[in-house]
Amino acid sequence: MSRALICAGNWKMNKNPAEAMAFADELSKACTADEAKSLVLFPPALCISSLTGSLATKSIRLGGQNCHWQPSGAYTGENSAEVLKSMGVTHCLVGHSERRQYFSETNEMMARKVKLLQSLDLMPVLCIGETLEERESGETKQVLERQLHVGLSESVDGKGLWLAYEPVWAIGTGKVATPEQVAEIHLFIRAWLKQNKPEFAASPILYGGSVKPENAKGLASIQDVDGFLVGGASLEVSSFLGILRASVG
Repeated sequence: MSRALICAGNWKMNKNPAEAMAFADELSKACTADEAKSLVLFPPALCISSLTGSLATKSIRLGGQNCHWQPSGAYTGENSAEVLKSMGVTHCLVGHSERRQYFSETNEMMARKVKLLQSLDLMPVLCIGETLEERESGETKQVLERQLHVGLSESVDGKGLWLAYEPVWAIGTGKVATPEQVAEIHLFIRAWLKQNKPEFAASPILYGGSVKPENAKGLASIQDVDGFLVGGASLEVSSFLGILRASVG
């Protein structure tokens, strides 16, 4: 592939600091310098500080899984984007479906988080996607359009942005959207950006949802799929690197 590919691993609430360090050591030894440039890890917040040194030698980037829309304050249990940045984080997930589903996070919250991250020169990774019910009722594009319109309503021109399309029904289920479904939606997202947010028209659009080494090559060949947001398969070095290598092979 001539374009740069991104392989981002979302560990969710898995691995303790010792396990995270062991993973980072194995990954750093296994990947080449060029491969490292394509990798971003999103570990639990409690593991971030234990990873900064070991990953820095290979330029593997670190991300936060979530942050509050205020840089600091009386928000017990929340993660501060300012603190994440001080720990070496360069990216942060915004609006993952699990945050929307289990913690009732709204599109309006996403807009405020995107704005804060961009103001701190951190890269927001705005996650969007439809549920199975929404897809079966023919509402996929309306749902995505609403998530994009509101989620980017406070975005800052001239700042970076990544998007991740994750059909909710394909996350952790073993189900993968067909190449035709992925191509249609990524083309729709790109067209929406060009028309409504041209400053982000060239932003990377990742695909997420049961991505594995076995299906990565086919998905990576689709126009406007600029890489992957990987869940379960990012917990093992062999499968995580396997996705990247299958994609560019």
